[in-house]
Amino acid sequence: MTEPDLKPAETILSTSRLILEPLLARHAEILFAHLSDAALYTYMPHQPPASAASLAERYQRLESRRSADGSAIWLNWAVRLAGGEEYVGYVQASVEADGQAMLAYFVFAPYQRQGYAVEMCTKVRDYLFSAFAASSVCALIDTRNRASIALVERMGFQREAVLPNADYFKNANSDEYRYRYAKST
Repeated sequence: MTEPDLKPAETILSTSRLILEPLLARHAEILFAHLSDAALYTYMPHQPPASAASLAERYQRLESRRSADGSAIWLNWAVRLAGGEEYVGYVQASVEADGQAMLAYFVFAPYQRQGYAVEMCTKVRDYLFSAFAASSVCALIDTRNRASIALVERMGFQREAVLPNADYFKNANSDEYRYRYAKST
């Protein structure tokens, strides 16, 4: 992958229902209440943020749009309803120097099961191919997370591996599936 210009990492994306804004520290105050919902972390090793201030510090680091060693581009968007101020979630992606990209997302509880996850993740997936020349996009999903599995399969991702004991959190081993979406030529 050639050294990309970071301006695409700061691009606002949109769909018919959503606006994806590049994540900034100022979003911490807006997103904190939704991200404090412990149920969102059932299949994740981390916990809700401790405070809006700690979340703002994290988002400030992410504003660099680069990993600390400079080898990966970090892409993060706060997602709100088009024509409104309500935030429904966020999407994050990273693009490695070899062109491999990773995709992850959160949809806040009041907005789940309304198609927002497919809409925002599809937009970002396609953007990774067009703006960053990603060679493929991967997602790692806890094998118990049926909603996320259904989401990536609906988007055309293919399961390529089972990773037994990929993590240990909340007093249990977590197996993961690795899914990949390769753009057809």
